[in-house]
This record gives sequence, C-alpha cells and structure tokens, in this order.
Amino acid sequence: MSSLGVIFKRELGSYFATPLAYIFIVIFLMLSAVFTFYLGGFYEGGQADLIPFFNFHPWLYLFLVPAVAMRLWAEERKSGTIELLMTLPVSRTDMVLGKFLAAWVFVGIALVLTFPIIITVNYLGSPDNGAIFTGYLGSWLLAGGYLAIGSCMSALTKNQVIAFILSVVACFVFIVSGFPLVLDLFSGWAPQWLLDAIASLSFLIRFDAISKGVLDLRDLLYFISLMAAWLLATAIVIDLKKAD
Repeated sequence: MSSLGVIFKRELGSYFATPLAYIFIVIFLMLSAVFTFYLGGFYEGGQADLIPFFNFHPWLYLFLVPAVAMRLWAEERKSGTIELLMTLPVSRTDMVLGKFLAAWVFVGIALVLTFPIIITVNYLGSPDNGAIFTGYLGSWLLAGGYLAIGSCMSALTKNQVIAFILSVVACFVFIVSGFPLVLDLFSGWAPQWLLDAIASLSFLIRFDAISKGVLDLRDLLYFISLMAAWLLATAIVIDLKKAD
C-alpha cells in the first residue's frame, strides 16, 4: 500500500474509533431532516425536488465541517505526534492529501446516509434524479472546499477551538463574498473586474447552480482549484511551523 493509502486508512479509521464520528453523523442527519422538511417548506413547495435540502448545506457545513477539520493538524501538534509523523518516510503531499481525503470521505459517508430523503421525494413524486445526483456532487465538492480551508486553519494552531473559529470565519467570508452588501463596500472605488472577481469567489453562487442540476465545468474547476490552493497552503504552513 502506498504511503498516501496508509495515511488515508489511518485517518479514516481514527474517525470511527471514537463516539464523536457517530455523534457528528447523527447531528448532520437530524439537522438535514429538520431544515428540509420543516424550515425548508418541503411539503408546502409542492415540487418533487431536493432544492430545500441543498439550500441549507452551505450554512449547515459552516459549523459542522470545521468541527471535523479542526482536529486534522491541531490535534497532532498538541499531542506531539506530528513530530513522529514528520520522521516517517512519507512525503508532505501524501500527509496533507491523506488527511484531507479521509475527512472528505467521512463527510461523504454522512452525506450518503441522507438517502432516505431521496426515497421520500421519489415516493411523493417523480423528481429528476439526475439533478439530485448533481446536487449531491455539488454538496460534496462544497464540503471539500470547507475542509481544505479548515485543514489550513488547523495547521496554524495547536488549539482546536481556535482552528474551528478561524475556519468558520474564513468559510463565512467565502459565503458572503457575493452578497450585494459586501460588494457595495468595494463598488465606490474598485473597478468592475475586481467586483466580478470578488463575487466569483462566493460559495453560494457556485453551489446554487450545481444544486439545481446545472453542472458547469467552471464551477467544478472552481472547487477543485480552491481545494488545491488551500491544501498547498496547508503544506506550506506545516513546513513553516514544523519547528514549533
């Protein structure tokens, strides 16, 4: 097995070695159901689709995903095991990718476990299951973006609470960057191309189209580039702080 596979297996197994993983999954499933069927007006909408389900994901992930990401590196640094990890014949890239992929798969498992919602909407009507699949893919990519940011924030500190707060703040900035209220702060002096660039960073703008079944290559490249950039930043931070 490659070093990437070893790190991935070790990290994924560690999630299910404690009750925290199961608590996270239960909370995620409960909140997904509450937001979809009660706050999202699923029954009142009269439409056989999962738009009410996906609409809440950017906000649901804002707190739940950083809770997963905060332990990625902060726990290693606090316990001192990161020093042992650095001595292993494993490249920095494999370490960062292995931890990230394990967390991403873990969140993906929680997302897949919402399948009763798919069964429900198919029982009640005839939804476009292709659009639903696209929405799930977009949701998983969105979670990956949050996790990549959280990974970098976790590498910055030994304190998991601080890592959590930094991740929430950073992800919130990416959510609201396309809001008119934010753009108005720049509109008085910034050129249009800068306003467009700031708006294009918004998670909501990118995810909204995918959640409705519109799969645009530009949106896919956005999430992939975002994850790659933040994971690269994670590796740089680890190198810079390895002596701490």
